[in-house]
Amino acid sequence: MTNVVVVLLDDLGFAQLGCYGSDVATPAFDRLADEGLRYTRFHVTALCSPTRASLLTGRNHHAVGMGFLADMPTTDPGYTGRIPPDVPTLPRLLRDAGWSTLAVGKWHLVPAGERTPAGPFDRWPLGLGFERYYGFLRGDANHWAPELVRDNGYVEPPAGPGDGYHLTEDLADEAIRMVTAQQQAA
Repeated sequence: MTNVVVVLLDDLGFAQLGCYGSDVATPAFDRLADEGLRYTRFHVTALCSPTRASLLTGRNHHAVGMGFLADMPTTDPGYTGRIPPDVPTLPRLLRDAGWSTLAVGKWHLVPAGERTPAGPFDRWPLGLGFERYYGFLRGDANHWAPELVRDNGYVEPPAGPGDGYHLTEDLADEAIRMVTAQQQAA
């Protein structure tokens, strides 16, 4: 079976990646672009929660309640900060078709009042179709002491800043571990 890896980067544009002509050296992304697909007409919303909601559902961000950041939901249509339960998500469709679905990194699709250890978990990554998740639910994180989540629970970082811990390296290592474990088991 073919692997599909989606890399979503926040707060940057085409001009910041070497594969699109930037003067900035981005060799890892250039390799990914050379070996995969490059999109130049992907609609973004200039905000992270709406872009994620659009990518996961294939729909306009207002149509799935994410007209603004998930942290600040309102009662106005299109701005509830909640993807409706009847809207299928790409990971749910892939999972139900027999694919493994893994997510690592920033999530930012859970309203503030729903990020507690008691849930509800229906807007967390596993609730929207991923089988495994490791990362952080908020829109930002302390890169040396983040609030990490594994699946549906909070976990401590594997090391502290005094031990050389950094979130970016941890997320990359965890993504490799997840894919390796899935491939070995399959």
